[in-house]
Amino acid sequence: MEIEQDIFNRTKRLVGDRVMESIFQKRIILFGVGGVGSWCAESLVRSGIRHLTIVDSDNVSITNVNRQLMATTKTVGKVKVEVLKNRLLEINPNASINARAELYEESNSDQFQLDTFDYIIDAIDSLENKMQLLWHATRTKATVFSSMGAALKMDPTRIKVAEFWKVAGCPLARALRDKFKSKKLKPSKNVTCVYSDELLENLGVIPENDATPAEFHKVAYNGTMAHSVAIFGFTIAGLVMQDIYQKALASAE
Repeated sequence: MEIEQDIFNRTKRLVGDRVMESIFQKRIILFGVGGVGSWCAESLVRSGIRHLTIVDSDNVSITNVNRQLMATTKTVGKVKVEVLKNRLLEINPNASINARAELYEESNSDQFQLDTFDYIIDAIDSLENKMQLLWHATRTKATVFSSMGAALKMDPTRIKVAEFWKVAGCPLARALRDKFKSKKLKPSKNVTCVYSDELLENLGVIPENDATPAEFHKVAYNGTMAHSVAIFGFTIAGLVMQDIYQKALASAE
């Protein structure tokens, strides 16, 4: 794959041949390619991930344009995962991008074959589906990362990383923990999360014809900016790369 020698020249200079080969081999599945997930996918492929499955049932909306990577005025109405797949293949034509325009939920969880992946990334908005994904994902051999709430954030310096049960100041994390407890379930292993303890208020007026969150299986529609969601997504991608890097070096010792 000659083109990849040029694309990833600078990456290989940083991490070396062994780590680069490990990056090429990893299989990742990413659930949710909205504000957080789309930027995460971009960073993963630019870092050398060849095998990426992206899962999202939504089409691009005009309200996505302010913060989602593949959302432009020209892509409104198109299937999100298909638009993003095309973008990612422009970065690395040799990548294997599996685009699944589906909604992850308990009833179809087996269809995603989670145990075939090295990394599972959760960037889902729906509280119920997020809980189900984390419950199933942590019962596989995969390393699991999750994004907590990225809306109502402005200060990039308050974006942090913590284990799921230690995330503080995030209403989504609190609601998710409560949901696990109400179902008498819990993740079977640690889940590293990206979150922020900042919580601003919505100041804008919501139009009367605005779609309700329930129509799209969302927790809520809150104000969001590109830099906040992008930092969440890039941070998760960075955590994946760091994990691959450390494990590859450790295996060489």
